[in-house]
Amino acid sequence: MTESDQIKLVNFQKAQFLTSASNLSQCPEDQGYEVAFAGRSNAGKSSALNTLTGSKKLARTSKTPGRTQLINFFSISDLQRLVDLPGYGYAKVPEEMKKQWQYHLEQYLSQRQCLMGIVLMMDIRHPLKDFDLMVMQWANSCEMPLHILLTKADKLKYGAAKQTLSKLQSIIGSYHNPISVQLFSALKKTGVDELRVKLSGWLQED
Repeated sequence: MTESDQIKLVNFQKAQFLTSASNLSQCPEDQGYEVAFAGRSNAGKSSALNTLTGSKKLARTSKTPGRTQLINFFSISDLQRLVDLPGYGYAKVPEEMKKQWQYHLEQYLSQRQCLMGIVLMMDIRHPLKDFDLMVMQWANSCEMPLHILLTKADKLKYGAAKQTLSKLQSIIGSYHNPISVQLFSALKKTGVDELRVKLSGWLQED
């Protein structure tokens, strides 16, 4: 029996924008089940969310990385949510504002009780940047489930993409916290079904 046979798949097409929050106090009530999407500003986070939900407009995409400055919540049901975390990296904003983003991001990750797991996006051509390692180490220390998407997999030939995947699998094997990783392409829809199965497992209602 496969993992998808055991899990009731969530209908991600039901996702609708719920609210935005600049800090923890503005977040929806801390109940139910949430999955948060994190990544550097150019990692393809919004495109992955839109591909997952089958909506071209759910998460805002931009050719100017770093436009997502708030924690954005999308409801699937009364108790199931997807969360788009602020992009990290290239935003042309004052350093003080970047520090504020990081502070509120860390508060959300460490204090949100309904957070079931994190999806960390890495551009397959530039994996394991400082931010990526920070999230991996944080998840490891908190025993928070982590699933890595190697995005823009279509930018590499299949052999090179598999080689990068294998290299990352060997690295995450040293973490005591279970971390999974897969290839993903929003353009080619590569890995979408695998992602839906993984997230459905995290978002299962009792």
